[in-house]
Amino acid sequence: MTSLRDAAMTSKAWPFEEARRLLKRYEKKAPEKGHVLFETGYGPSGLPHIGTFGEVARTTMIRRAFEVISDIPTRLICFSDDMDGMRKVPENVPQQDLLKANIQKPLTAVPDPFGEYESFGHHNNAMLRRFLDTFGFEYEFYSATDFYKTGQFDAVLLRACERYDDIMAVMLKSLREERQQTYSCFLPIHPETGRVLYVPMKEVNAKDGTITFDDEDGREWTLPVTGGQVKLQWKPDFGARWAALDVDFEMYGKDHSTNTPIYDKICEILGGKKPEHFTYELFLDENGEKISKSKGNGLTIDEWLTYASSESLSYFMFQKPKTAKRLWWDVIPKAMDEYHQQLRAYPGQSVEQQLANPVWHIHGGDVPESDMVVPFSMLLNLASVAGAQDAAGLWGFIKRYAPEATPQTHPQLDQAAGYAVRYFNDFVAPKRVFRLPTDSERAAMEDLAARLRVWDGGLDAEALQSEVFAVGKAHGFENLRQWFQALYEVLLGQSQGPRFGGFIALYGVSETVALIDKALSGELVA
Repeated sequence: MTSLRDAAMTSKAWPFEEARRLLKRYEKKAPEKGHVLFETGYGPSGLPHIGTFGEVARTTMIRRAFEVISDIPTRLICFSDDMDGMRKVPENVPQQDLLKANIQKPLTAVPDPFGEYESFGHHNNAMLRRFLDTFGFEYEFYSATDFYKTGQFDAVLLRACERYDDIMAVMLKSLREERQQTYSCFLPIHPETGRVLYVPMKEVNAKDGTITFDDEDGREWTLPVTGGQVKLQWKPDFGARWAALDVDFEMYGKDHSTNTPIYDKICEILGGKKPEHFTYELFLDENGEKISKSKGNGLTIDEWLTYASSESLSYFMFQKPKTAKRLWWDVIPKAMDEYHQQLRAYPGQSVEQQLANPVWHIHGGDVPESDMVVPFSMLLNLASVAGAQDAAGLWGFIKRYAPEATPQTHPQLDQAAGYAVRYFNDFVAPKRVFRLPTDSERAAMEDLAARLRVWDGGLDAEALQSEVFAVGKAHGFENLRQWFQALYEVLLGQSQGPRFGGFIALYGVSETVALIDKALSGELVA
């Protein structure tokens, strides 16, 4: 039998492919720091969004894969760039005037518009940490403000003074001529206004570790680069952080990919070894536009968790990270159902197949069993016809279909029933459009109702599905998809739906007959 490590060394699952690439970094010599360091970055200029979570989730998947193929210890740092100046006010937060009055100040010096934390940066950091903690991620949180102010960045900042010309040569090549005239990799924090200044340097003194510049009013200042009085521009900061922390792996979105050579070169100039990278494609909103923290045009973390499980979100993140994906309400039901399909498949798979299964990576190899005896899509359709306001309203139907199931013995199913009712009421119900059947469809539905009235085959979903098929064929539907679409549109008010035999088994035979009668009488259209 193949061992877990042997299977992992040949697995085509992308986390194992990345883990093997990272392992090559230490083929000849173990890391001097005694561990492999994974890092994820967070720009707390807006509230955390699902893309932020995805970065940590995917990095964790690679970290877990690495731990299977190597005995080198690992650490994961989540680094918040909370010393960045607030360049613009996010549209989706309160007290816009308060924030406008603090523009260009470091995020940890901007008052919290929610009135809950020491600063806006602290608020957004707390939102990120709260969320990561609910998922049980193992990580260490680093604040750029603390990193700069406590001196942890001092050695690299002093080296940046010494190698200022080399850093500037890299940066100036990437800038337009107009920007080159005023650019400096150092951003001083104004001693009086507290604002982050984007001004050219008059002098960089490597011996003293100071910079000299004029502020916007033409006054000259000299500041030490250490102790949190000066920060680095974001591109040099990226590379400098890699050098300061000795980062081995970092992933980021495609919008960063053109900057990778800049980050790498600056890391090397500052005495570091460039890390391994992984570039993922971006998430898109319903219109195919990039999701933005400041616009708030994507799903929030809390919104997904209102309508589906955290595991379904992890499943969505696992799928094809190098392919751009729409991240909108309509992806939630599919993610829920596919996650549980993979859970059910897992116990019967070989080691190789299990390592390729997304659930291995979602659960770090400790994979639970699925108790979803009813698919999420079916629960949505049940919510459509049951008029339920909560999970309890669906359980009468569920227990008839699966007598052994209870909310206590099937907690995943109970949770999913609650999600389904909320999702249906908020997203499906407002868009339903019922129609009357055509004459041929009416005849077929009357026939189906008549057959169900005398049905004695119990709640056998497959037998009921065969009966629905037989009716469609008997009434001349050459393409049976049209027959099923008619059932969905007339009975459920939507163009797509579940396997109809399974729906009848869950909803009940006599209940389905009553539903058909209501539809044929025009009650659903009214």
